[in-house]
Amino acid sequence: MGFTAACGSASSTSGATSSSSSSSTNGSGSTTGNLSGIHKIQHVVVIMQENRSFDSYFGTYPGANGLPSSNGRFTTCNPNPATGQCDYPYHDPSVVNGGGPHNLANEQADVNGGQMNGFVAQAESGSRGCSDPNNPACTNSTRPDVMGYHDAREIPNYWAYAQNFVLQDAMFEPNASWSLPEHLFMVSEWSAKCSVPGDPSSCTSDIVKPGTPPKKNGGTPPDYAWTDLTYLMHNNGVSWAYYVANGTEPDCQDSGQVSCAAAPQKAATPGIWNPLPYFDTVKQDGQLGNIQNLDHFYSAAQAGTLPAVSWIVPDGKNSEHPPSSIADGQAYVTGLVNAIMQSPNWSSTAIFLSWDDWGGFYDHVQPPTVDQNGYGLRVPGLVISPYARQGFIDHQTLSFDAYAKFIEDDFLGGQRLDPATDGRPDPRPGVRETAPQLGNLTADFNFDQQPRPAMALNPNPPPGEASTVGG
Repeated sequence: MGFTAACGSASSTSGATSSSSSSSTNGSGSTTGNLSGIHKIQHVVVIMQENRSFDSYFGTYPGANGLPSSNGRFTTCNPNPATGQCDYPYHDPSVVNGGGPHNLANEQADVNGGQMNGFVAQAESGSRGCSDPNNPACTNSTRPDVMGYHDAREIPNYWAYAQNFVLQDAMFEPNASWSLPEHLFMVSEWSAKCSVPGDPSSCTSDIVKPGTPPKKNGGTPPDYAWTDLTYLMHNNGVSWAYYVANGTEPDCQDSGQVSCAAAPQKAATPGIWNPLPYFDTVKQDGQLGNIQNLDHFYSAAQAGTLPAVSWIVPDGKNSEHPPSSIADGQAYVTGLVNAIMQSPNWSSTAIFLSWDDWGGFYDHVQPPTVDQNGYGLRVPGLVISPYARQGFIDHQTLSFDAYAKFIEDDFLGGQRLDPATDGRPDPRPGVRETAPQLGNLTADFNFDQQPRPAMALNPNPPPGEASTVGG
């Protein structure tokens, strides 16, 4: 096939030192000056897409821990109750998919005690006939396609990023559930429900129905009283922004709904993909203005004024959440990456690209257990940076917790979201950034190399080459 990859051990961290210098890392400039190690990264951009498993996107990528095969044939299958057969992985040329239900109960059934064989049955049992088929309780097609996989024929740019930068083949969603808990973990390392507004001690773990945004007309907004990452950044003068694509939300606002009307989404609309306005810390610190429409990201990139930390979430059309087109999603992501590569900030930026949950699609790797909340299933992970290793496959166990850890090590002197030390205690079950299973993203960089040039891609590329079963 046309793709090759340098499969390296992620334990090799040559050049990935965290030594600091006297230069500031909190501003928006691009000059690295005397900065060294991790501090050469002055801008972290987290791009979070929707609902794809690792095997569904990179299951046939050479050198990765992909779909098990032997002698050119796949060796794992999932029982299909409707046919009485066992469905094997297959190449799916369609850019519009159905996926399967993807709440906690579905994750547990998919994993099935480590047998990883419940995906087809769950897809067939999912609710159908939804007016909004994006609901995590629903299956979005009449024929389950959860065993289908894509390669460079459908997602050539994602495969090109893997070939030229870093692919992570052990990136797990931080909890075993759907989009809202994942986005809460992304910004705060916890998903909870708080019984007393403003009281962090009243919050308890909940990865099924945490404080959920109300419907557009009525309902009581949730109060996220626990501590989030922006609290530490604000206290340390670290700039940040949360960019929201205008449009509609990729999913229903209630994980238990069978159907719903598409909800509007914009920076001024708190929701599942825009949870920060409901955090007490964001409101109390006067940081609501940091939650901005996506056009502000493009302007900041062009001007070279990206904040130290950016999170970017899509609208429904570009999210890749079934039934949205993966071609539309790839074009949107490519536009984001191109904007950074063409920015004065490129030489000091790290882009972390992932997908928030597995969306019901098959993955053959049993998730490790870190605490009562997770991890969840494997999702694709990519690192794009002028200091990223080229064609490197990172086999470390990772989750979105690694993004927070990198941000804390880069900009906060290693301070953690730790109730014992962060000055704002809450009863979260543990400090995720210090979990012994969690790898370190510095392994994906060589900070001694010359910054690599930009590699802008065509947002609407022609199909790439077919992959080979077994790599």
